[in-house]
Amino acid sequence: MRKCPNNMAGDKRPEWSDPTQPEKFSSVVRKGVEVKASDTEVKKTVRFKKKTVSGPSLEELYQGVLQGDRTMLARAITLIESNAEHHFKMSQELLHKLLPYTGKALRIGITGVPGAGKSTFIESFGTYLCDLGLKVAVLAIDPSSSISGGSILGDKTRMEKLTRNPRAFIRPSPSEGKLGGVHRKTKESMLVCEAAGFDVILVETVGVGQNEVIVRDMVDFFMLVVLTGAGDELQGMKKGIMELADGIFVNKADGDNKIFAEKTKEEYNRILHFLQPATRGWQTRAYTCSALYHEGIDNVWNVIKAFEKNTKASGVFYDRRRWQQKQWMYSMINDQLRMNFYNNPHVKELLPKFENEIIAGSRTVASAVELLFKEFYQSMNYKQQ
Repeated sequence: MRKCPNNMAGDKRPEWSDPTQPEKFSSVVRKGVEVKASDTEVKKTVRFKKKTVSGPSLEELYQGVLQGDRTMLARAITLIESNAEHHFKMSQELLHKLLPYTGKALRIGITGVPGAGKSTFIESFGTYLCDLGLKVAVLAIDPSSSISGGSILGDKTRMEKLTRNPRAFIRPSPSEGKLGGVHRKTKESMLVCEAAGFDVILVETVGVGQNEVIVRDMVDFFMLVVLTGAGDELQGMKKGIMELADGIFVNKADGDNKIFAEKTKEEYNRILHFLQPATRGWQTRAYTCSALYHEGIDNVWNVIKAFEKNTKASGVFYDRRRWQQKQWMYSMINDQLRMNFYNNPHVKELLPKFENEIIAGSRTVASAVELLFKEFYQSMNYKQQ
């Protein structure tokens, strides 16, 4: 029990007050009343819970993609790109339903040296294709931030004109550090875009380098966009990437730079003459264009259409797609094994310890790897039992 003040009669003066001068003291002692403890209990505050908004169902995504709904297409790609396990299962069910509607689009991979104007080229080329009445999907793969994991360059903001085109769809995605600069779900995103009715799929990669060759495993035509300047530029160009290109396009061939662009084109053609073609029955050649002034862009499309006609007639086009399906399976196996290994609780527990021991020089890398896999295999066997 506790006392509380009462304003009723029966007030008393404090003991220290002067009874002869009552007017000088306003303080009084009032008799308290007893109250029950339950009456003074503070009610528990109710924690605010954010209302969860459920996403579209599998059937809604399926119907929306087939109808070409941009919102549903974007949501379907977001679902595919998610790393959550429950999203993975749903995305695979969606892909299985959409599979009969895929495979009709022409897949084009675009890579190039930094500063070659890939985004400007894609906007000019994509706009040209839209003007021909074709539907174009652009999967622009941006470098990932090592801090946030998000896109750095923001390709969508650099293709303002194409973004507003009703016949175009641009989807920027961070590369997440994936070797090859192509998002690990880009292949599946391509299939969803094909099911949505797009005629041409353009895949822009991070840049040029040895690891960019992964784009070859998912496209029909692989182009390399380069700058003018034959000497040092060609010396810096890696031979491997040139051997995989079906066409090399020297961009920024305008104004005073046009003469240098023609010289660069001739230099590339001389080198290509000694390299094995990337596609059987097709001779890779270099061409000039100006994405800024839209010059030579029609020739780019003519080259690609000639490539498509040639390879389909010889059967190379279909052989490559079958081979790509097989490579995709092996790539998914590698990704799944990697994910299972690093998500294993035993591996997670031992990894930091072994890292410190390796840094301190008390353990060799080979022995650490051997023990990690030993623990991984033992835990997998335990689960099966």
